[in-house]
Amino acid sequence: MIPPDYKNRSGETGLVIDLLRHGAPVGGVKYRGTLDDPLAPEGWEAMWAATRDHGPWDRICASPLRRCAEFATTLGQKLAVPTTIHPALREMSFGAWEGKTSAEIMAEDPEQLTRFWKNPLENPPPGGEPLREVRTRLQTFWGQLIAEANGDRILLVAHGGVIRVLLSLVLLTPLEHLSRITVPYASLARIRVDVIGSTVMPRLVFCGVTSSRKG
Repeated sequence: MIPPDYKNRSGETGLVIDLLRHGAPVGGVKYRGTLDDPLAPEGWEAMWAATRDHGPWDRICASPLRRCAEFATTLGQKLAVPTTIHPALREMSFGAWEGKTSAEIMAEDPEQLTRFWKNPLENPPPGGEPLREVRTRLQTFWGQLIAEANGDRILLVAHGGVIRVLLSLVLLTPLEHLSRITVPYASLARIRVDVIGSTVMPRLVFCGVTSSRKG
């Protein structure tokens, strides 16, 4: 638990958790899900730019998929902070849609894709991971993260779907409205968790921040 008078190494009270979506992977934009494509060169560049001005972090936690884990491990080595690979941060499975673009799915089954966009909670992809199961594993992960944080400043490197669900937990947004949250490649969101008496209060500081800096 977070000591009420704790200050992290940036001098902030409470707990700061940054959520970083991976950059563009090899293969372009598609429903990738559990497919383990690596980052494209421009994806690496965008993630370096996104993290350049938003640290320092006390530790990093990442999805086991390469487009997250490889950057997180490299960044952790560069910053000399511990990096943990956590299976709960893996992207949701999109089942039969994995490896296909929105245009390809729309051509095959426009009604199913439209229903998914309107209400992903009740209309999962064929053979995909139900959103309720994704929420359950992330609720467990989030509770453990907060309980064990000790006021650390933490970077989570994960996926668009995972970050949307985590933000919905913080904001108490219904899962059926998940598609209303935009999470671009290599974008950052920040959550600040304060302790007020016995109450743990998370707040969204910013979301969807990207960097145009290069080099």
